[in-house]
Amino acid sequence: MQIHLVVPGLIWPAVSALGPASGLELTSLAWLLGQGKRSFAPFEPLDAQLARLMGYPDDAGTLPLAALRRLGEPALPAPAVGTEWLCADPVCLSFAREHLLLSEFPADELQPEDVAALIASLNDTFGDLGTFAAATPNRWYLRLATPARARFFPLHDAVGRPVRDFLPEGEDARLWQRTMNELQVVLHNHPVNQAREAAGHRPANSLWFWGAGESRPAPQSAARAIQADDPLMRGFALAAGCTVVAPDCAKALESDSLVVLDDLLLPALHLDIDSWRTRLAKLEHTWFAPLAAALRSKRLRGLKISAPGDRGTLELEVRAADAWKFWRKPLPLDTLLKSIAPADASPQHHSGTR
Repeated sequence: MQIHLVVPGLIWPAVSALGPASGLELTSLAWLLGQGKRSFAPFEPLDAQLARLMGYPDDAGTLPLAALRRLGEPALPAPAVGTEWLCADPVCLSFAREHLLLSEFPADELQPEDVAALIASLNDTFGDLGTFAAATPNRWYLRLATPARARFFPLHDAVGRPVRDFLPEGEDARLWQRTMNELQVVLHNHPVNQAREAAGHRPANSLWFWGAGESRPAPQSAARAIQADDPLMRGFALAAGCTVVAPDCAKALESDSLVVLDDLLLPALHLDIDSWRTRLAKLEHTWFAPLAAALRSKRLRGLKISAPGDRGTLELEVRAADAWKFWRKPLPLDTLLKSIAPADASPQHHSGTR
């Protein structure tokens, strides 16, 4: 039996002299890092990696990522085949020195009644674009009235970087850039955001469009059991005819499994080190410790960990046969992080992502 864990955010996005994981008891993770075979692959966007893991074509940029994520929303019916979708996620734009940067919202920051009011206003003002709807307070969608002939960049690629480097490109680029500016004016002046700013809260003063494409059937897949909470990964799996359930280590140990653990992703993107450390300590207890024990007892034959980040992707492979190699010493996560080259400061556009 083998398990493949995908853990975006495990590789902290900035080199820190203090060490982001310093002082945490990560004994099992250190054992896995020390016992396994490590490699480091160049940067690849997370959506492209998820698509490849599910057996989709390499040109992930042609995939309808918004429609796929919409399919993976547990509370919503599947999008009709042939409909065109965009992710239209609420973001907060703010200036840092001379750059306009964006940050996204966690699931619990925007109140449902405020979201409903903002969505209603968008549909009243921009009905010619299509229909806006919210699956959750921080995941919104636009069902397009006509196809978008532009290239868009995923939200996670743009977080914390200058917005100007990730604006829409292509045939309708100016139309969508103008639309985004008009949206910002409407959202900035909306009573919900005026009230949020007056109360000292971040306003949802813009939308980030990405993932354009038409909902369509996907090739059937003979993939292993899939565990994920991330709606995009759920959408990839469901479109390929796979069953997908929430991550559960005990169940993952029952059969070959592909597991996406996105607990660390948002804290890493937003450099929220306290939340990152808390969640990492929890993963040590709920995943790394039981998986290390399963390898030692040979209940688990092999474990692969992929950790995508802005400095590249750590690939770790540990086999049960490696457990007896006593000369391999544990490798603390902080030590590993300090050995990784800093991220390239230039924008890392993925040539195919829409």
